[in-house]
Amino acid sequence: MGLVVQKYGGSSVADAEGIKRVAKRIVEAKKNGHQVVVVVSAMGDTTDELIDLAGEVSPVASGREFDMLLTAGERISMALLAMAIKSLGHEAQSFTGSQAGLITDSAHNKARIIDVTPGRIKDSVDEGNIAIVAGFQGVSQDSKDITTLGRGGSDTTAVALAAALDAEVCEIYTDVDGVFTADPRVVKKAKKIDWISFEDMLELASSGSKVLLHRCVEYARRYNIPIHVRSSFSGLRGTWVGSQPQEQSGRGEDMEQAIISGVAHDTSEAKVTVVGVPDKPGEAASIFRVLADSEVNIDMVVQNVSAASTGLTDISFTLPKAEGRKAISALEKAQGRIGYDNLRYDDQIAKISLVGAGMKTNPGVTATFFEALSKAEVNIELISTSEIRISVVTRKDDVDDAVRAVHTAFGLDSDSDEAVVYGGTGR
Repeated sequence: MGLVVQKYGGSSVADAEGIKRVAKRIVEAKKNGHQVVVVVSAMGDTTDELIDLAGEVSPVASGREFDMLLTAGERISMALLAMAIKSLGHEAQSFTGSQAGLITDSAHNKARIIDVTPGRIKDSVDEGNIAIVAGFQGVSQDSKDITTLGRGGSDTTAVALAAALDAEVCEIYTDVDGVFTADPRVVKKAKKIDWISFEDMLELASSGSKVLLHRCVEYARRYNIPIHVRSSFSGLRGTWVGSQPQEQSGRGEDMEQAIISGVAHDTSEAKVTVVGVPDKPGEAASIFRVLADSEVNIDMVVQNVSAASTGLTDISFTLPKAEGRKAISALEKAQGRIGYDNLRYDDQIAKISLVGAGMKTNPGVTATFFEALSKAEVNIELISTSEIRISVVTRKDDVDDAVRAVHTAFGLDSDSDEAVVYGGTGR
C-alpha cells in the first residue's frame, strides 16, 4: 500500500478526547500498511480566539506578527497529536509548515503556495514515522518569514503535500459524512454525494459550500489528486472528489452525472453599488483597477442599463465582507477621477447557487430555479450564471428558506434519515 495524506479540521481535534480518537484512526491506517502524513488544524475555535485576542491588543492586527500569532494554534495541535500517537506505541514526528517545506509568496495573512520541498517529511516517513504537519502555514521564499494561507488553508496544505509526495489519496476529515447536496445544518434532508467532479466541487466551494476550500480543489484538479471527504466521527465512506468516479458500479465509464450536484449558500459577502457612473468606455475598467490595486477580490458584477436622460449608470458587485472597508476607502479616494455620484454598501445579503454539469444540456433548469424562489417569496437582487452554475443575491434573512425551496424543487431531498452533523461548523 502507498502513502496517504490525512487532514483533520478543528472540530475533529477540538479537545483531548478528540485528539485521542483521531490518533487511533491514524494508527489504524498505519497498521493497514500505509505510510501516513497528517495535516492538522488548530483545536476547535482556537484561531477565532487568537484573532479576538489580537483585536483587543491592536485595532489593526495584521501582517507578520499576526501570522506568528495565528500559527501557534496548529503547532499546539500537531504536538499533542504526535504525543497521542506515541502513547499508542507508534512513532510520530511533528513539523511546522516551514519545516515541512511549504514555500509561499510574501503576502501575509493570505499567502499562496509557490513550491513544496518535503525532504524532511519523506525522510521521517521512510524511517517508519507518522509525520504530523501544522496546516494553514508556510514560509516566505523571499523574506523567510512565517506566513499563513488564509482561513481554511489547512485543506490546501494537505493537497499540496499529497501532490508533492505522490500520495494515493488526500483524505479530508471533517464533522459531516461527506459533501452533501446542501448544508445539512440548513437542509435536514440533504443527500450525501458519493462522487463529484473537480469542476462541480469548485463551483460549490466558491459558492459557499464549507466542506472544502476552493483553493484546495483547484490544487487537487491541477495535479489530479483524488480527495476523499469523510467524517472523523464515523467509519462511513464519504464523498470522492476527482476527475472520474472511484467506482462505476458496473454502469460503464461514460455514465452521465446528475443534472444538479447541489445547492450552496454564502452569507460572508457584501454588496457595493457605485451610483451614477458615466456610461462611456473605460469607466468600469477604472473602478475595477482601483479595486485590483487594493487587492480586493470581486465575485459577482452587474451593470444596469444607463438612463437615457442622464447618460449615467449604476454598477454593483459583491465581495467578501472582510474587504468591504478597504474597497469603500479605495473607491472614495478615486471618486474625483472616476466621476461617480455616491457609494452604497450592504452587508445583509446572501448568495444562493445551483450547481450541476448537466444544467447546460437540460432546458427548464433556470425556470424551475426562479419559480422555486418566487414561491418562497424570495426577492432577487443580482443574477450571475455560468455553464454549470446559477447564482443569485438575496436578503440574508431569506437564505435558509431559499435554499430549502430550491433543494426541494429539484428533487434533492433524501427519503432516508436526516443527515448527521457531529459538531463544529463543517470544516
